[in-house]
Amino acid sequence: MEIISRDSYINHIMRYINKGMMIALTGQRRVGKSYTLRQIAETLSEKDHDANIIYINKEKKKFAAIRTDDDLSAYLEGKIDEDKDNYLLIDEVQDIEGFEKTLRSLNADEECQIIVTGSNAKMLSSELSTYLGGRYIDIHIQSLTYREFLTFHRLEDSQDSLDKYLSVGGLPHLYRLGLDNEDMIWEYIHNIYNTIVLKDVVEREGLRNVTLFENIMSFISDNTGQLLSATSISKYLKSQKIDLTPITAINYLKSAGNAYIVNKVQRYDIHGKKLLETNDKYYFEDLGLRNSLVGSDRTKDVEKLMENAAYLHLKSLGYKVYVGTLPNGEIDFVAERTGKTVYFQIAYLLADEKTMKREFGNLLAIKDNNPKYVVTMDPISKPKDYDGITHLSLRQMLLTDSF
Repeated sequence: MEIISRDSYINHIMRYINKGMMIALTGQRRVGKSYTLRQIAETLSEKDHDANIIYINKEKKKFAAIRTDDDLSAYLEGKIDEDKDNYLLIDEVQDIEGFEKTLRSLNADEECQIIVTGSNAKMLSSELSTYLGGRYIDIHIQSLTYREFLTFHRLEDSQDSLDKYLSVGGLPHLYRLGLDNEDMIWEYIHNIYNTIVLKDVVEREGLRNVTLFENIMSFISDNTGQLLSATSISKYLKSQKIDLTPITAINYLKSAGNAYIVNKVQRYDIHGKKLLETNDKYYFEDLGLRNSLVGSDRTKDVEKLMENAAYLHLKSLGYKVYVGTLPNGEIDFVAERTGKTVYFQIAYLLADEKTMKREFGNLLAIKDNNPKYVVTMDPISKPKDYDGITHLSLRQMLLTDSF
């Protein structure tokens, strides 16, 4: 079976090898964490043929007996070789109860480099932060970027390729199914969603009302990129004869975030330079997963998908992303990285003067010299400048590695 390397992740992870920190690869199920872990093992073997690599894949039956930290400690007994560089790699570590106790002991003595994968943010963040403090690094693995999507599916950059990406998303396994097999694609994506709900929401989070969770996710998918609050979600569902308190809405949204289904994006007061506590936006971790909840007719959702794709791209580049607020307007994204701030407005088409004034006007109202972009579906061959604001097509943005 062909394995396509995601070199940006491999290179990033290798920088932290043997730096005294445990490495946790986190992300939604089936985004490629296991393949990335396997490629790390191969890279370590290539760099050091004598390396002692201990690989535990909790999705394999042969490791089913490792259920607790005591089981893990017993399995590792005698496997650490003091005369070699030792590497412990565990796939889906959250399936081992109390895993953090064994890992803390190994990490404290620096007996081996530990690399694990996990699919539940709550479990990893709470256990690892409690037991390891600042001695671990969390590297988030996302579904494929647009550039990776082109590579995996052997496509050229084109409007048709972008439309396909906005439709089916970037789960890596889709390249084995083939983009022409839409029935297989949507069945696969739907099954992935069901697995996430079962394993990472029902089992890990303890939520029992799956129907209520489904209704909330359906509402979020319909309102991707809209300002929402727990109260507004509660009011909408009550209008649909579904009783839901704001507190319950908050807990269910947290569970969706912990399972890496959606990302909460807070508002940021651009002039006041502070985060705001109410009314957030939500974007899906994978476009295909979002679309599977909406249904087959996605023609009316182009701008929502554009925003979601732009958000995922900025996140993949390491930016912290916020929704910008102004006294008389909104900026779709305020992106910050290494002390640099960049502003983005996302619009379907600059169809008329009114649209131009709205999209560029909001950015012109920001009185600083940070880079500013308007991103649209307009077919422009190269970036254009309007009063210091750069106009990009979405395809150009998604193929840009730094702003």
